[in-house]
Amino acid sequence: MSKRIYIIGICGTAMAAVAKLARDLGYDVAGSDSGVYPPMSDFMREQGIKAHDGYDAARLNTPPDLVVIGNAMSRGNVEVEAVLDRGLPYASGPEFIGRYVLGGRHPIVAAGTHGKTTTASLMAHVLETAGLSPGFMIGGILEDFSEGARLGGGEHFVLEGDEYDTAFFDKRSKFLHYHARTLILNNLEFDHADIFPSLSAIETQFHHLMRTVPENGLIVVNADDENLARVLARGCWTPVTSFAEFGKAEADWQWQALAPDGSRFRLFRDGAEVMQVRWGMIGVHHAANACAVAAVAVALGVSADKVGQAFESFSGIRRRMTLVGEAAGVRIYDDFAHHPTSISGVVAALAAGLSDSERLWIIVEPRSNTMRTRIHQQQLPHCFDGADRVIFVPASGRNLQPDNVLDAEAVCREIGSHAQVLPDVDAIIDCLKLESRAGDHVLILSNGGFDGIHQRMLEALNSKGDVDD
Repeated sequence: MSKRIYIIGICGTAMAAVAKLARDLGYDVAGSDSGVYPPMSDFMREQGIKAHDGYDAARLNTPPDLVVIGNAMSRGNVEVEAVLDRGLPYASGPEFIGRYVLGGRHPIVAAGTHGKTTTASLMAHVLETAGLSPGFMIGGILEDFSEGARLGGGEHFVLEGDEYDTAFFDKRSKFLHYHARTLILNNLEFDHADIFPSLSAIETQFHHLMRTVPENGLIVVNADDENLARVLARGCWTPVTSFAEFGKAEADWQWQALAPDGSRFRLFRDGAEVMQVRWGMIGVHHAANACAVAAVAVALGVSADKVGQAFESFSGIRRRMTLVGEAAGVRIYDDFAHHPTSISGVVAALAAGLSDSERLWIIVEPRSNTMRTRIHQQQLPHCFDGADRVIFVPASGRNLQPDNVLDAEAVCREIGSHAQVLPDVDAIIDCLKLESRAGDHVLILSNGGFDGIHQRMLEALNSKGDVDD
């Protein structure tokens, strides 16, 4: 008889991945969440997992062998209270992965403030192309696999190493549970202001992560990042391979990337060119991700030629500069960026590919717990070079003092007359219908659903085309 696992908060991206991996391991999996609806309800049904809509302590009357409690759950939830009152065995999602999925595997963890989803996805694709059948758990849908998590049949298991805290009962960063044997450190900036009081606090978590990598493992680190250099200076017990932008870092380095534009780049190892790549990605920042992945793959025995071929066949990740559709000659893109550095990168990448006659609109929902605050108030106005129009919606003041909420009006004033704040999605769509023209490109930046803006915008633009005709 298979063991039973019950997951509280099962429909979050990470917990849905945990549910799938547990099911694939042979567990009988069920769970609950608030608002179980498509596409997640469809996914659960396809996986043979029962996802209950809403919480009910009675579901735990027949005790499962283990309750996995999602990061979004807190004290006061009736099922959480029942678990604690009845003394049921429980764990966080990352703890479950570390304890039951990663045993006997070689975990490859991609960590950093930016680029970890792309880096982990690219790593999994390279290993798959090389015939190594990796497992993976990544916070996005990999187009080359059509899923974000699988067990795989090989030795390696690739994970996106999130520095966010683990659960209400475990305030360590999630990535500490993944027992990295190979660790990629892309970059480090201040983020997650809701849980970290300072950059130093995040650096401490990254140093704890470094301390878990064994002596016979490998750390691949961005030599251009001063914050990571401070983390390394705290002490390192593992061999380190560094990568950098070509001609920029003066530190000791083994790998460098030269990217004249995001669609092509060259990689060098110890000063010698090892590959030239043309691929479907856009954005110079992706060359750094590829450089780190190449360093790991070659260290694992994959030839540079095979790595380059895998890069050229990489299809990307959903919600990372994804073309959602086109209507009335206007192209609509979706991207997950919600930090100034990420926003600058994707805006520059899209702007670089446009002709003089094409216009770029940027629509921003400041939704994350950090973006809603004034942490990045001074940085945000400088993220939109190359944009012809910039539109923000107001930041939610939920659980914030009024003087700590992002002042989107002030941001737009500093950007210039081509930037404005509109109250909601309806107002944005009305503006687009009135002022957009064929040849425009609209990039929507949000780490949430943004009230279904993408499809609603396409439908509205299609109706505009009908009227114009």
